[in-house]
Amino acid sequence: MIDVLAPQRPGTWSEGTVTVSRSGRPDGALLAVERAGGRVHLRHRLRPEHLRDSLAARLAAIAAPPTVDEFERLVVGAVRSTVDVPHEAWLTYYRNSLADLESGCTPFAPVHERAEELLVGESLLDLGSCFGFFALRAARRGWRVTASDLCPGTMALLARVAPDLGAPLRTVAGDAAATGLPDGYADTVTALHLLEHVPPAAGRAILAEAVRLTRRRVIVAVPYEDEPDARYGHVRTFTATTLRELGAATGLAFAVTEHHGGWLVVDR
Repeated sequence: MIDVLAPQRPGTWSEGTVTVSRSGRPDGALLAVERAGGRVHLRHRLRPEHLRDSLAARLAAIAAPPTVDEFERLVVGAVRSTVDVPHEAWLTYYRNSLADLESGCTPFAPVHERAEELLVGESLLDLGSCFGFFALRAARRGWRVTASDLCPGTMALLARVAPDLGAPLRTVAGDAAATGLPDGYADTVTALHLLEHVPPAAGRAILAEAVRLTRRRVIVAVPYEDEPDARYGHVRTFTATTLRELGAATGLAFAVTEHHGGWLVVDR
């Protein structure tokens, strides 16, 4: 588990096989990755305005390609080595990312917009929240939100920054297929771009858990890809047929649509 708030020497960050360092040279590349002896070293000239979710795609493109663990550490290291105070570094990252998502200028913005349109009731459980951008969006709009993810460090970070972002919410660290939460926990349960990260059997288990936890609606969003994008930890692809099979297996009313990827909405 990566401790995203662990103390580090200012301008540097190191975890496992990844080291990240900020350069003071004005003439160097904005981002440069070197590999040697099984280690990865990222040198950068990032400024606070560069810290946003879109930075992840730039890091994935230059790391040729990174493993999932390397990718996570490169993102954390870039954020932490750009702003010296850990909490301020992450607040900067969150504020910039949320501004991009809510202005509609990122590829993932239409997914959040569509998901928000589909929400019903007053309470939301967001499974596989990762950094929690959608959970924060919903909390800012008055929803009673619980964000859940397998990574305790990410959930601890989200709980730490949410009050400063005007988005009070609850966080739960745990397996999306076995949350330990009670039946009918929330009006809406979302799993946005989660199922592509797990094998088919795990995906079916997550959907069954979401159905158990919802009082009214389950919303699933997945990307449509020809091949799983390994840079982001994707292990499977989806089609409309795949989503219809998942929906039929619930025994409930469902609809499958397409909007910047595939959508499965299951209603009680």
